[in-house]
Amino acid sequence: MAREKQEEAAAEPAPELSYREQLEHLNPIAQPLASRKLTRKLYKCIRKAAKHKQIRRGVKEVQKFINKGEKGITVLAGDTLPIDVYCHIPIMCEDRSLPYAYVPSKSDLGAAAGSKRPTCVILLKPHEEYQEAYDECLGEVEALPLPL
Repeated sequence: MAREKQEEAAAEPAPELSYREQLEHLNPIAQPLASRKLTRKLYKCIRKAAKHKQIRRGVKEVQKFINKGEKGITVLAGDTLPIDVYCHIPIMCEDRSLPYAYVPSKSDLGAAAGSKRPTCVILLKPHEEYQEAYDECLGEVEALPLPL
């Protein structure tokens, strides 16, 4: 009986939050935050990269490959709590001169990566199949002002 109720609750689609509504759920360290337009471009680039298996997903995997010296754009979810889970990732990126940006939603980030599970950090690697979209995202992310 309880299992049936859980399945019914899971079957209901969650209401989609707009970009403005998602901004209300951000944590205090979510800087530099991608604009609405850049967020859409990053999600699109992540979808293309996921098709070619050119993403690293999750704190543990991203941390491991940043330490190994892998290059790419790090995309972090701004609504992840507790922030202790991934607050060291931006520092690692700055030490290795990797560009990084926050997007407002971890569930949208996970969905863009082709997963039903929310994801709090993704490392987007360059690839010739989507190089133009990657370079456009890279230029805009590097142009974002770094936090103090």
